Amino acid sequence: MTDPQIPPHEYLTVRELADLLRLKERKIYDLAASGEVPCSRATGKLLFPAAEIRAWIEGAQSGGLAAVSAPRPGVFLGSHDPLLDWAIRQSRCGLATYFDGSLDGLSRFAAGEGVASGLHLRDAEGGWNRSAAREAASGQNAVLVGFAIRRRGLVLRADGPGPKGLGDLAGLRLAPRQESSGTAALLRDLAAEAGLDLGTVTLTPLERTEDEAVQSVRRGEADVTFGLESVARSYGLPFVPVIDERFDLLVDRKAWFDPPLQTLVEFCRSETFRSRAESLGGYDLSGLGEVVWNA
Repeated sequence: MTDPQIPPHEYLTVRELADLLRLKERKIYDLAASGEVPCSRATGKLLFPAAEIRAWIEGAQSGGLAAVSAPRPGVFLGSHDPLLDWAIRQSRCGLATYFDGSLDGLSRFAAGEGVASGLHLRDAEGGWNRSAAREAASGQNAVLVGFAIRRRGLVLRADGPGPKGLGDLAGLRLAPRQESSGTAALLRDLAAEAGLDLGTVTLTPLERTEDEAVQSVRRGEADVTFGLESVARSYGLPFVPVIDERFDLLVDRKAWFDPPLQTLVEFCRSETFRSRAESLGGYDLSGLGEVVWNA
């Protein structure tokens, strides 16, 4: 009988392990039958203890699995997302955070400075995050996992100008994000597509998170920022939608099996998490946990 003190997120299902190892489920059954991969049949179905799976991967020197690397610190890097930030705290998973933009997170993840990084970088071919992840982490034991689709647009002052789109921002004060953020890169691309010369926009001091950028608008220090619908709603500010973007998580595959990330993943599957996302607005969680790309 399974020890009732062991939380369920310490075990992986056949599908979860197949997704993370980029194998067919039939192959996972074969590995389990041969005894090559650690598993449990105590519940009547195959379950894979995360800690033992991690050790199994670390010990593999061939067969498509990466060699052992130095342990990564328990830090979540990359782009700031209010829902993810809240989930890390609320789940009490024990991970620290250093959110300073998608590009900063990619660089730090490649250098081994954290276990995961949030990304929202538009690919040249029109997709999201795969090209950036491939370029930064193709040689690492990493996987890109879906988190949410977020609605991004213009967050406006309640008593200020009322632009209808990016093409109407000339002459307004805009709260910008740092150059290492995916928001700054996306704004440049979309402004060019809309025919907006960003040189005609007055930039206020840099804001380093989604919340801080919207707060500067709420205080009247800026007329507009290129922010998230969820944050605009939290502060009761007008919002003009511009684009739906993918926000994915680039994760170290070995760290995925450790308790901190498994605790966070399990919490993100809970009704508490989904209720929070619904109340914030501007999130589509239909792709949560989907494996988008494997190194």
